[in-house]
Amino acid sequence: MELDRHGAKQPHRFDPAKAGKLDDPARFRLLPPEEVLRLLDAPRNGLVVDFGTGTGAYALALAALRPDLRVAALDEQAAMLEHLKAKLAARPVAGVEPVLSGTPAAAALNGRADRVLALNVLHELGDQALGQVAALLKPDGRVLFVDWNSQSAGGEGPPRDHVYSPEEGAARVQAFGFAVEKKTLLRAHYALNAAYRGRINPD
Repeated sequence: MELDRHGAKQPHRFDPAKAGKLDDPARFRLLPPEEVLRLLDAPRNGLVVDFGTGTGAYALALAALRPDLRVAALDEQAAMLEHLKAKLAARPVAGVEPVLSGTPAAAALNGRADRVLALNVLHELGDQALGQVAALLKPDGRVLFVDWNSQSAGGEGPPRDHVYSPEEGAARVQAFGFAVEKKTLLRAHYALNAAYRGRINPD
């Protein structure tokens, strides 16, 4: 099920034909999974939902680093999840479950996530998707938004006018009811640790 993109910064969804870019080893050099895991601060034996997992590169890496975690690799595009399923068929990784948005398996995750990881997707998330992120969280759950920094001098990632600055990203999620508890600047990204407090004036 593809989500309504009203409110998204980037005008188009990621093209599955470019899925190979998501498995480029340079991604891990630019944004090491160990750093993502540290920022995520997931509790032991917790459930992590990798929201917009794509080909599951980070879902697999996080599960390998923390075998105690259950990682639900959630995406709205079945074509993207087929890449992850092929990887798992070739080399199984315990604890990783591909999940398609809009299915009963996706609905079963609501209210159960200790952590939601939204990696390189904030600029693509419309209001409906942000609502889905909020719905996934336990009452004491947290979301980690990690996205491309439009102010980065390195030139990596999408066009600058398709992504947010750290301040714009924080304003976007705060307007939706997320309370940003910590902001971290990375090499070409920024990270926002946030809890959902509810929208004061929902549209």
